[in-house]
Amino acid sequence: MNTSPSPSPLSSLRALLPHRVVNFAEALQIAEQQARRLVDLIDDVDGIHELHVAAMPRIRVVHEVLPVSGLSYWNGKHWVIALSKTESVTRQRFTLLHEFKHIVDHGSTDLLYTGDRRHTAEQQAESAADYFAGCALVDKRALKSAWGNRVQRVEDLASQFSVSPDAMRVRLSQTGLDVVVDKVPAPRCARPVATPRSKAQRFRATRPRYSQRRYA
Repeated sequence: MNTSPSPSPLSSLRALLPHRVVNFAEALQIAEQQARRLVDLIDDVDGIHELHVAAMPRIRVVHEVLPVSGLSYWNGKHWVIALSKTESVTRQRFTLLHEFKHIVDHGSTDLLYTGDRRHTAEQQAESAADYFAGCALVDKRALKSAWGNRVQRVEDLASQFSVSPDAMRVRLSQTGLDVVVDKVPAPRCARPVATPRSKAQRFRATRPRYSQRRYA
């Protein structure tokens, strides 16, 4: 019987970090894999909340008056995630996971984020932290399940996952569930056009008068 302790969530997510330099697309894939693993480790039908992160070894969550939404740092004994207490609960929740991703990445940022012609390494790190937070708070599998059950209004989905409508719109776009534009269908039928008796009859295609855009 194996009695060795299970690795902490932080260690488990860090196990997915690369041992080589990766491009930014790969870094985002890793962020999504880490978010999915965190969702599975927490295994709470109500999603990931502050209590889950605060309960992790060597992590403290504090609320302060800050000039920014949040920040994280090592104080010599613990990782501290400071959240702006003046912001909404949904905003704090997103910031919490954003900052947690920075902690996960500690020591591997040089491999994950190298910058390119459009974005600096720091900008890539911030984008990846946002992506991780979105994936962790709105798990793709759970989102697709809700969508399949006809919960498709942004406000309803945002309420169900306890995120802001703006965050939900971004997540819907990331998962391809936002808006599907159908291809223009073939003409339904044709109508005859006035043609001289000496020439072959000509026809004009007609199309249905309704919008081709709909929700998937």
